[in-house]
Amino acid sequence: MYHRILPKPELSLDRSTKELYDELTRLAKDGYYPITAAEFVSGRFNVPAGKHPVVLTFDDSTPGHFGLDAQGNPKPDTAVAIIERVARENPGFRPVATFYLNKDLFGMDDVQAAAGLKWLRQHGFEIGNHTMTHPSLSGMSEKGVRKEIGGMEDEIVKLTGAHTTTFAYPFGSVPKKEKWAEKEDGRYAFTGMFLAGWRPSLSPFDGDFDRWKIDRVRSEGKIKENDCKKYCSTAWLEYLDKHPEERYTSDGDPNTVTFPKAAEDRLAKEYRARARTY
Repeated sequence: MYHRILPKPELSLDRSTKELYDELTRLAKDGYYPITAAEFVSGRFNVPAGKHPVVLTFDDSTPGHFGLDAQGNPKPDTAVAIIERVARENPGFRPVATFYLNKDLFGMDDVQAAAGLKWLRQHGFEIGNHTMTHPSLSGMSEKGVRKEIGGMEDEIVKLTGAHTTTFAYPFGSVPKKEKWAEKEDGRYAFTGMFLAGWRPSLSPFDGDFDRWKIDRVRSEGKIKENDCKKYCSTAWLEYLDKHPEERYTSDGDPNTVTFPKAAEDRLAKEYRARARTY
């Protein structure tokens, strides 16, 4: 889970362009393979054998995430340009990510935003909903929740002609009734909802996986004086390196779900026809 990408971080959630480049390069070297949030939630993703799926999410649609230059290419040092650079330098690292949008849309006007969102979708990036103004939904009325989510969905459909598939809660804050956020007939209907998170998500094939409350990991180093010592990206990557049995590793076949026979009771019922044990 990324927020602002800047040459030099200003706030705790910011990451520098170098930090993003270094972390993505580490993911590539360690065998991680990007997929979109929508692919993850669907349970249908094609990851090469031995690779580990990872979902790169960028919240708030700030200018450091994406922009197009005069030639129609991603602006240098934006997240998209850095992702593409890492992919060029590490063949097999798929250059995709999911961008959760607020109304500011990377600081673009409507014409620029329409062209930019079209470029992202054509190049395999996912566009997700993150509300109009990024409020905490926990204390809002049904009308307020639907105005925030539906208003953003209306903007995205106006610019792209397509609905979003996944949603990320601002601040990880869930409204009084989750169904207000999940669906409004004829306006939005999500297949997965993401929290602000502190741990890697369960596999989507796990019986305990909850598509309406999917955990994420904040991108940050192992800072000694806060929770990043245990719960941010660097700490989790190191943990998974030491506990590879807990990390999802692809069997290379998107039509099967392969796992140790001892874990058979964890498989969600709807995936039993695709099960393959060892």
